[in-house]
Amino acid sequence: MKPVSLTKSNFDTTVAQGTVLVDFWAEWCGPCRQQLAVLERVAPKVPEGVTLAKVNVDEERELATRFQIRSIPALLLFQDGKLVKTVNGLTPDNRLLEWLTPVAR
Repeated sequence: MKPVSLTKSNFDTTVAQGTVLVDFWAEWCGPCRQQLAVLERVAPKVPEGVTLAKVNVDEERELATRFQIRSIPALLLFQDGKLVKTVNGLTPDNRLLEWLTPVAR
């Protein structure tokens, strides 16, 4: 599963139901590219019912402002439309999976 690209037009409907991990990133950001590689590696291991998504902060400044993204990469976890967790900085594979597994149960 590849992360879904989110924009202001599809963001709210995408995070409204289930568990959605959103990666706020930018093309010029080295750690963001590393985080995207982590997301792609863990995607096959992500619990059923979890959606991986990404928001390009350069293209979606309104969303970055709405969620007060000050540094990237930033990972936001939504459960049925509610923000339940935020992590800033590069998150390795094992920590990301540990973080996602209890939420999806």
